[in-house]
Parts: sequence; structure tokens; C-alpha cells
Amino acid sequence: MPLDKFIARTDEAPAKRERRKEARPGELLDAALDLFVEKGFAATRAEEVAARAGVSKGTLFLYFPSKEELFKAVVRENISGRFKEWNEEFETFEGNTADMVRYCMKVWWDRIGNTRASGITKLMFSEARNFPDITAFYHQEVIVPANMLIRRILQRGVDRGEFRELDMDYAVFSIIAPMIFLIMTKHSLAPCVPREYALDPERYLHSQVETVLNGICARPDGKRP
Repeated sequence: MPLDKFIARTDEAPAKRERRKEARPGELLDAALDLFVEKGFAATRAEEVAARAGVSKGTLFLYFPSKEELFKAVVRENISGRFKEWNEEFETFEGNTADMVRYCMKVWWDRIGNTRASGITKLMFSEARNFPDITAFYHQEVIVPANMLIRRILQRGVDRGEFRELDMDYAVFSIIAPMIFLIMTKHSLAPCVPREYALDPERYLHSQVETVLNGICARPDGKRP
């Protein structure tokens, strides 16, 4: 082999190895997300994640020292790490608060509910009691900031005179509950009895948000509020 080609190849090798090294954490997180959603937290083994990502178990532990830390990284990568972005959208949103609630539900479905990450919620409901440490982590990283953001949205409507006074501690669940039901149906009942649970997600969310915003009681004048 000519010397110049040999030098070129040896120069390329470290660069390729470096790119591969940088890609590994993301590949491991993708593999872990798939397996956690497919099998649950308890049944997923570290060696399975490593094998699916195409690396050794030792390599996995170089980046994530335990399965618990791997799970936390998956949650941060796919859900909790996005709250900064969502709160910034709240600050810059133009329009009335009813439209903000509609936008909130749609964006949640597009970015979380309609993705693999939605399976994390079902996993937590299934296994929370057996893993108090990751449950406490999920509560702090996902549930608390989600409730705070929804509370901010509802409070915006109250402050602007668009919504009536609300019991904020419980009003947030009017927004969260339809999302949870859709996720649990998607990952539990729908795969087993699809005909009975053939929900159209967009139609479902539209119905839920309009019911929350307008209620179901008829007004004497026949008009919607």
C-alpha cells in the first residue's frame, strides 16, 4: 500500500472511532427506551440493552453505572429534558388561553403521546410500587413540572378573565386525566382488543378539551360559553 494512502487511513480511523464513541450514548438510550417499553423496567436486563445497541455490557456501564441510572437518562432524554422548551413556549404564546389549552394537548400528543416515550408512563403505573427510588425520581422530574406548567396555563386564563376561579390543586387533573387514559389505552387495552378501543387520538383529544373548556351543561340561551 502506498505510504500516502496508509497515512490517510490511519488518520481516518481515530475520527471514525470518535464519532462512534459519541454516538454510543444515544444508541444505548434508544435501545433502552425500546426495551423498557416492550418488557418493563424489572424484566429489562442491562446485557439486552447493550446487545440491542451493538456494544458490550461493559461499554454500557461506562456511560450508565446502573440500570436505574440508565432509566433516569431515558426519562431525561425523552420527557423531562423538554420542560425548558415547553415553558419557553408558554412565555411566547400569542392567543387566548383556551387556544393555549388546545395547543398544549395537541403538542403533548405529537411530541410524547404518539411516540415510543409514551410507554414510560404506562411502565410507571405498572411498576411504581416495586421501585420507590425511580418512582420518586419520575415524580420529581416529570409529574411535578408537568403539573406546574398546566397550573400556569390555567392560572393565565383566570388572571386574564377568560376562565372562572378554579381549585388549581385539582383543576390540573382535568387536563392530565384524558392524556393518561389515552396512553394507558394505547399501551394496554388497544393492542389486545383493538376493535373495542379503536380510538382516533386527535378526535378523542378534541372532544376532551372542548368538554373541559365548555362543559356539558346546556345554557338557557342555547349558546356555548
